[in-house]
Formats: sequence, C-alpha cells, structure tokens
Amino acid sequence: MIAIDNVLLSDDVIEAQFVCDLERCKGGCCVDGDCGAPLTEEEAKIIAEILPIVKPYLPQEYIAEIEKQGTHVLDNEHGLVTPTVNGGICVYAFTDALGVVKCGIEAAHRDGLIDFKKPISCHLFPIRIDTSAEYELVNYEPRKTLCRPACKLGKKLEVPVYQFLKEPLIRKYGESFYEALDAVAEHRKK
Repeated sequence: MIAIDNVLLSDDVIEAQFVCDLERCKGGCCVDGDCGAPLTEEEAKIIAEILPIVKPYLPQEYIAEIEKQGTHVLDNEHGLVTPTVNGGICVYAFTDALGVVKCGIEAAHRDGLIDFKKPISCHLFPIRIDTSAEYELVNYEPRKTLCRPACKLGKKLEVPVYQFLKEPLIRKYGESFYEALDAVAEHRKK
C-alpha cells in the first residue's frame, strides 16, 4: 500500500499497466456494472444543471429514462449513481457509428459547451475509491474480461495505471498528490 495524505493506494496503481482500448472494449464500462456510475452530491447537482445541454447527445430512449428516474438515483450499496436503462447502459451514454459507447456529458465538454468533463468515478476508471474507512482506499479494479485489451495495450506501451490516469488523479487529489505518487513510483523502480 502507498499512503499519501489521507489516501491509501493499492500497489497496483503504480505497478500494473493499463491503456483504454476503445476499439476493442467498445466502451463497455458505461454498460456493464451493478448500477450506474457513482456520483458525489456536487456532481449530481451539476448534471441536473447541464442536462439541457447534454440532451442533444443522448438517444430519445435514454432521455425518457432520465425523465422517468431523474438525473440521478440512490443505490443501496453505492449511494448516488447515474440512472441506467434496464439495469445496463448509463442514461448519459450514446453509441457512435462504430459501435463504441461514449459519454454524452464528455462529448458536450469536448465540444466546449460545458466545463464539467464527466463524473470523477468514470474519469478514474479502472480505479475505484472506497470512502467507507478512515482513509480513502484507492484500488485498481479492471474488469477481468472487458478490460483485458486495455491491460494488454498498457503492457505493450509500458504505461502504468497512474500515468494513464494522470489527468483524473490530479483532478481528484491535486498536482502535489500526483507528484508524490510519481516520486513513489520512481523510487520503487530503483
């Protein structure tokens, strides 16, 4: 384990290698799971505010689910989460012409329409954060089959998980946290 401030990170965060391979997994992390993406209360409010801007990116069926379920739902195990369509795909997703599932929120951000990129739980995947303990527990949890191509690509390109996730780690914990994590990784290489 790696301890930085009040965060405990599994060693896999610096030792394992990972690079998303959307051509192979087809964005399956937006489809497969026990529930929608975990949200903070602040993210739930932001999503409710930006929904009118995001709607044009979404299929009508998913918009209907948002109108029926709301912009977020409460899951017994995970707290606030994004709604899903029939327990599967996230309501904020869409499928592109190549069959890859993408995020409508992220697409609106990429088009410069909103400042919010996407929920931090999505941005950090395959890292999952557990806040139920005294410390935040940060674990590397790729999906065994779904993420196999990303694990292979990460090994081929020799990109550690934490480097692949540099932007969301800085977004979540700050630049100095990331620099400390990078220093730990460099020290362990020696």
